[in-house]
Amino acid sequence: MQLALNQLNAHLGKGLRALYTLHGDEPLQQQEAADAIRAAARAAGYSERSSHTVAGAHFDWSAVLAAGGSLSLFADKQILEVRIPSGKPGKDGSLALQQLAEAAQGNDSTLTLVMLPRLDKATKSGAWFAALEAHGVTLQIEPIERTALPSWIAQRLGAQGQRVAAGEEGQRTLQFFADRVEGNLLAAHQEIQKLALLYPPGELQSAQIEQAVLNVARYDVFKLSEAVLSGQLARVQRMLDGLQAEGVAEVLVHWALAEDIRSLKRVKDAIAGGRPLPMALREQRIWGVKERLFERVVPRLSDQAAAQLLQSAHTVDGIVKGLKAPGWPQDGWQALRRLAFEVVQSFKA
Repeated sequence: MQLALNQLNAHLGKGLRALYTLHGDEPLQQQEAADAIRAAARAAGYSERSSHTVAGAHFDWSAVLAAGGSLSLFADKQILEVRIPSGKPGKDGSLALQQLAEAAQGNDSTLTLVMLPRLDKATKSGAWFAALEAHGVTLQIEPIERTALPSWIAQRLGAQGQRVAAGEEGQRTLQFFADRVEGNLLAAHQEIQKLALLYPPGELQSAQIEQAVLNVARYDVFKLSEAVLSGQLARVQRMLDGLQAEGVAEVLVHWALAEDIRSLKRVKDAIAGGRPLPMALREQRIWGVKERLFERVVPRLSDQAAAQLLQSAHTVDGIVKGLKAPGWPQDGWQALRRLAFEVVQSFKA
């Protein structure tokens, strides 16, 4: 059974199924969906919870199957969570997942929650995923499109009793907010929560939102972008060390680096298509300090280097979300340092 994310709360209000599968690359929405399922399960008496993360080809699936079939002396209902960061359970995992799916039929003592990244068409046509879909509920977590982000922010503000001004002024405020967090719902979520702490319920002024969004550690993330594009390796190292020490989320730092890389690639592609550099920069909404940095960097960046940077950014996106990549550090912060240095070296060569 397939379910849209916006249907989940209504579904949970009617009763729980024994098997849920969440798949997609939007961590905030997947986490919130999982939290909603857990909360409904706890309310229904599922008092025990066990979690298993599938790591590597030699993962012991027998432990997962055993956990699904056993209860402690203190609980008669349990939640069994299985995380597969790679999206590839392997041969043993495929058989185990099919067994778990079949065991979910009529099972009112174990609620199984399977969490996966975005899956391609071939993977979703596999026997193990088909079994999960046939015997339980699957939710595909789709990213929020850029055009829908202002409405999403407004909805989140409304949920905590806050709103922007009506009319064009409010729309400009929401667009500003969306520009600052585009592509990263975790960052948007953190900023929205902060506004609830800073200001009472009611209408928020544009100046209040701008000050709150800019006056945070994320400001340093934007400064990191400037340092990278300026080729200041020593400063980049210091800033990454500081961001790590402050506890800034790895995904947020990756977003800042990846956003610049995507912009560089789009500008290079536009120039290859006959656009003058100033026009290409305007089309990509690059202005101010960053515009001057791009004017210096873009002519020094080869098409091949831009494509390689995009591939590296994709690889590091997986690493900061818990995946492994051959030839890359397993630690997210080390991978981010390598990515930042690769950007600098690409236009200094």
